[in-house]
Amino acid sequence: MGYDRLVHSEPVASASDPKVRNNPKPNQKRKLLAFLALISLALLIIASGISTALLVRSRTRDSDDSEPISTTQAISRACSRSRNPTLCADSLAKFPGAVNAGAGDLVHVSVNMTLHRLSKALYGASAISNVAMGLHARSAYEDCLELVEDSMDQLSQSLLSVTPGGGKPVGSPEDVHTWLSAALTNQDTCTEGMEDVTEPFVKEQMARQLNGVADLISNCLAVFAVANGNKDFSGIPIQNRRRKLMTSGFPGGFPAWVRRRERRLLEMSVGAIQADIVVSKDGNGTYKTIEEAIKAAPELSTRRTIIYIKAGRYDEYLKVRRKKTNLMFIGDGKDKTIIAGGRSIFDNITTFHTATFAATGDGFIARDITFENWAGPEKHQAVALRVGGDHAVVYRCNVIGYQDSLYVHSQRQFYRECDIYGTVDFIFGNAAVVFQNCSLYARKPMPLQKNTVTAQNRKDPNQNTGISIHSCRILATPDLVASKSNFSTYLGRPWKMYSRTVYMMSYVGDHIHPAGWLEWNATFALDTLYYGEYLNFGPGGAVGQRVKWPGYRVITDPLEAVKFTVGQFIYGSSWLPSTGVVFIAGLSV
Repeated sequence: MGYDRLVHSEPVASASDPKVRNNPKPNQKRKLLAFLALISLALLIIASGISTALLVRSRTRDSDDSEPISTTQAISRACSRSRNPTLCADSLAKFPGAVNAGAGDLVHVSVNMTLHRLSKALYGASAISNVAMGLHARSAYEDCLELVEDSMDQLSQSLLSVTPGGGKPVGSPEDVHTWLSAALTNQDTCTEGMEDVTEPFVKEQMARQLNGVADLISNCLAVFAVANGNKDFSGIPIQNRRRKLMTSGFPGGFPAWVRRRERRLLEMSVGAIQADIVVSKDGNGTYKTIEEAIKAAPELSTRRTIIYIKAGRYDEYLKVRRKKTNLMFIGDGKDKTIIAGGRSIFDNITTFHTATFAATGDGFIARDITFENWAGPEKHQAVALRVGGDHAVVYRCNVIGYQDSLYVHSQRQFYRECDIYGTVDFIFGNAAVVFQNCSLYARKPMPLQKNTVTAQNRKDPNQNTGISIHSCRILATPDLVASKSNFSTYLGRPWKMYSRTVYMMSYVGDHIHPAGWLEWNATFALDTLYYGEYLNFGPGGAVGQRVKWPGYRVITDPLEAVKFTVGQFIYGSSWLPSTGVVFIAGLSV
């Protein structure tokens, strides 16, 4: 992804190349395949169970005096918001017992079928793990395995939350909406990474295994939206219950899903915090590297694990994977604790793979740290921080890079009092994310480049995703200020068909082009995107010369603007307070 995607002419590394990643050992592969086989069997049992339940329910309804809804009517209604209604209806109609299923049953059927299909895809994809691959193919392949596993977890949680009469659900309707949206984003990311793979066997095998998966997940979103009565407001999810227009936020200003203990941790001085793990380069801690600390942290923990990283520059490439939940990283200050790397697509890897620090474990929190990618503008896509974990919070941090600095990949995220630096598409991805009281700095790009602050990639109109920039500052670094007449900077451009980005009540510097927004490619997405501006100010905030695209709007109704606040857009009033991060839930500042 990016404004100047390059076509590489470097030779693909051979299997004998020492830079090629080691393939999994045969016994490890057998264990993985056996595990996946068990998952598939379990899913078949689940599918069998729901089929029986639906058949019984169907017979019961047929014996009622009331006239049953015909298959065509029920399924057509469920698929009415699908991007492919015919495929949606055909797939549901094939499921045993779906003839007279209700709306809730059809949600369960849709998710169940998709999870079963995804488990088969993962099983099939893992079968080529020992095939020799070049560096780029290997990175794209590993991305796909990771993303499919994440999607299976999200669909499994969704299934446990939509099972009719199945006891207390694992998650709320908002959670399910988020998980399904993220699962679709995962498949999109996998597909994109495979596009540039030049090895036909790998590319064809992965395409065969994943064929139709994204369509099935998209159908899940559509069926779920209909069943839950979600009516679209120009692409904005409207909650079923009315909330106050102006909510003042929670103690310390953080969203509601930030629990009281985390609120205290985020506001406490470093010296007052009792960390579980201490990282210090000089050996005066539990470990010398952050990687060791992450490995030592518990998996699937519901308890907050605090990792204190003492001042220093840590040249490490780090991943907080899906099973590493509720990890909190605290530094000595964003100018003192620095995590740095220099990977880019010039290393023959995917953009997803370039991240200096990547976090997909739910409940990820970072405070007082700098995340940097120093690859430079000439290396194009080079991610400093990638986040895909749900309920993620980044507080008082620097994110420093050039193109694609911050990858807000998926699920719900909140950034507060952060400084983010970059050039082309330097905030990009498909999370449901709110930036509050942050400074977004455009830097001097390469000659002939245009700066774009955001590149949002919402692919499906039923996804609850988008970028909300609220009470922030849109600024230029001194090197750009000195030469701003030579470079144009824009608020954003549409990476995907339903791109959605809103700037509200923010200061906009004079380096922003009067048109405000930039086309991705000619007329692509101009009538399906949602770009909005609400009560912004500053020399670049005037809207008189803004683009005239059908999807762009100057928001004048606060009822429309409030949909993009912490309290409603990321449902932050329910989870942010527990993290301790200051936030404003509504429009008031």
